[in-house]
Amino acid sequence: MNLLAHGVGSRTDLPIPLGLALYGAGAAILISFAALLLFWRAPKLGGPGSGRPLPESVQRVADSPAVRRILQALALALSLVVLAAAAAGPPETRLNLAPWALYVTFWVGLVPASLLLGPVWRAVNPLRLLHAVLSLVVRTAPGAGRLPALGLWPASVSLLVFLWFELVYPDRAEPATVAAFLIAYAVAHTALALWFGAGWFAQGDGFEVYSTLVARLSPWGRRDDGRLVLRNPLTNAIATPETPGLAAVVVVLLGSTAFDGITRTVWWQTGPGSANDSFSGTVGLVVSIALVAALYLLGTRLSGRLAGQPLAIQPRRYAATVIPIALGYTIAHYFSLLLLDGQTTWILASNPFGTPGTDLFGTYGNVVDLTAVSPDTIAYVQVGGVIAGHVAGVTLAHERALLSERRARASDQLPLVVVMVLFTIGGLGLLFGF
Repeated sequence: MNLLAHGVGSRTDLPIPLGLALYGAGAAILISFAALLLFWRAPKLGGPGSGRPLPESVQRVADSPAVRRILQALALALSLVVLAAAAAGPPETRLNLAPWALYVTFWVGLVPASLLLGPVWRAVNPLRLLHAVLSLVVRTAPGAGRLPALGLWPASVSLLVFLWFELVYPDRAEPATVAAFLIAYAVAHTALALWFGAGWFAQGDGFEVYSTLVARLSPWGRRDDGRLVLRNPLTNAIATPETPGLAAVVVVLLGSTAFDGITRTVWWQTGPGSANDSFSGTVGLVVSIALVAALYLLGTRLSGRLAGQPLAIQPRRYAATVIPIALGYTIAHYFSLLLLDGQTTWILASNPFGTPGTDLFGTYGNVVDLTAVSPDTIAYVQVGGVIAGHVAGVTLAHERALLSERRARASDQLPLVVVMVLFTIGGLGLLFGF
């Protein structure tokens, strides 16, 4: 069993010809762009002050420090159980709860949780509780004044480290390795939070920043005055602050997902990846992210040049438009992983330490139901996720152009749209063995 050979459909799972899917996906992006130019001539998504307010009772619960501390304590307790299982549970990956809980249930499950509930990890992050306790002893944060200048660059590094660990490191699925990573991650980020202050988590904790970005496409948002509101997810996305490092975060996410697709191709498995070593994987991951970054920078800066905008701010200005694209790729790659391999987490949770006769929830004897989702459904979700993400991205890019320019021209936006079409075709090709 290969835990990290994510359960994604192959080319044979696609119920329509691959060429038709690629041409159709590219055409969908171009047609949606043309429709936007014809019928979307002024900003329509509303500003950060828009939205329908939620009841006061919901606001009080969501903002209650006591509720957050309780949730963080529960998350900390669960994290300790996973860590204990990694250290003292069965040594075999297939029988140990920790790798499945980290890579499948937590990392992949963070996406639907954030889409449904908003920036959920910001509320339940157990490291915030650890930091709050330690802050009673260490009362000063010497580096707090420098944190705003860092933007989201620390989060991009944090995510890159985790993604390298998940996608490249050969022994990533070993329980002892998972335990070491969890301890190292907790120690590093708690120490950095003690230095920079509690604001570190919102800028440096890769998991929290990832959850917050995904939540930008949830229906829950906050107005400028802090009021919780229900509104169009695209309005939430377009209201994403143009923080330094935001573009780096989305490029890391997009490039790493592309590399994950590359590693499942015959070319990679019989060529660069045949040695299954850290060197080839690291080079592949870096090159994938660099290629995505180069295309994104080229598209945004060409669009900025045509529109007469300062080139330096273009990547940051359009970074929010890449969020739905990265989300679409994530759903396409990991939808089946969560529904199929994710069952293993709940099976092993019934006996986290492999103790004979233990079956806490009555699930330990269960087997993974591979019929829970059909190959056709997986393929449709993959194609639909990629196309929907890019259509949403084109829509946000058009809205951003309208907000930036009084008279946005089609030629101004065309370079970025072309890049999005290339991302679409490349993403689908990697998904289905192109």
